Amino acid sequence: MKVVPIPVIDKLEFMTDPNPLSDIYLLEDYVSVINFLRQYGGNISTFESYRREVEKIIQWAWRVKKISLLKISRSDIEEYIKFCINPPISWIATKRHPRFIDKSGTRCPNKDWRPFVSCISKLDYKEGKIPDRNDYSISQKTIREIFSVLSSMFNFFCIEGKVERNPVALIKQKNKYLQKVQKKSCSLRLTEKQWDACVKVASSMATKDSRHERTLFIISSLYLLYLRISELTATERWVPEMNNFYQDANGCWWFKVVGKGNKMREIAVSDAMLNALKRYRKSLGLTDIPSPDDDFPLIPKERGKGPTTSTRRIRQIVQLCFDEAIHILKKQGQTQESQMLESATVHWLRHTGISDDINKRGRPIAHVRDDAGHSSSAITDQYNDIDLMERYKSAKSKSV
Repeated sequence: MKVVPIPVIDKLEFMTDPNPLSDIYLLEDYVSVINFLRQYGGNISTFESYRREVEKIIQWAWRVKKISLLKISRSDIEEYIKFCINPPISWIATKRHPRFIDKSGTRCPNKDWRPFVSCISKLDYKEGKIPDRNDYSISQKTIREIFSVLSSMFNFFCIEGKVERNPVALIKQKNKYLQKVQKKSCSLRLTEKQWDACVKVASSMATKDSRHERTLFIISSLYLLYLRISELTATERWVPEMNNFYQDANGCWWFKVVGKGNKMREIAVSDAMLNALKRYRKSLGLTDIPSPDDDFPLIPKERGKGPTTSTRRIRQIVQLCFDEAIHILKKQGQTQESQMLESATVHWLRHTGISDDINKRGRPIAHVRDDAGHSSSAITDQYNDIDLMERYKSAKSKSV
């Protein structure tokens, strides 16, 4: 008999009581995972990523293995990892669906939801390809997330006295599921030609229509300040305002931001970024530079009042620039450059800014690390291409 997954964990605001329609196998399991997930309620992106992995192992433990999460062993975890690498077709969707939907005021499990999703690249989508459940594959990043989230969850259970040991920590050879590389380089970034095309497009749009001054400012901020898209939009924990740009007693300009992990950081503001800010503020009818009490939204809504809260809208704005830049590169005969740009996402602008500062401008790794909000220099060093370029040059002229 085919086992059909039924979603268990709803959004944060609906997690007070278990949903009677979710076929809760063990109430103690449910209460334990909800208490674990509530710790991350202050950061919605972290909460969502943790909820995704916790939901998957609940589905496997309850629907497939018929055991309690609190009874899972080391061998069970290894069996579960293999399950995630090769899940049954009936557990795979071809697009993301909400776990629950409202029906006449009742939160009902969505019959279309599945724990796994088969995705395709932006380029494949543009070429008219559609996702196929048979093509599902798990990434190394996802496997690492599974180990990380489950280890955190079982550590929490240990502290709460629910389990004696963390079964994930007992796995001695996680590397049989994870590939090792000599040095991970960041390739998800724009080339010089691609970036130049994007800047020219944004500048041209702003010159023709003042409403696109906002577009030019967004592009500049993502690149020059290494911002994540979530750092430009308002959330419960962070509302970006003009006075987040400020000048210290030494005359240095900084941008204060609350980013990943709810951590606040201060980013050094370059002359180019300061000029971009002045131009943008002028288009809004504001003074050149913000005063300490200037709480005007950094990215105001296009309609209505208040700050922009939609990351989707920011993506649409940047994609508009990408699409026009692709068109320009194609007209110039830059086929490979245009094809590569078709795969780009908003986050590539952050990667590009970091990479260019290290490889082209020679900024110290420690300075870039702090501005980017990386937890260690090792992460920032992934953007350093100097060693790779030297290695390539030393091999380039080899002969048989």
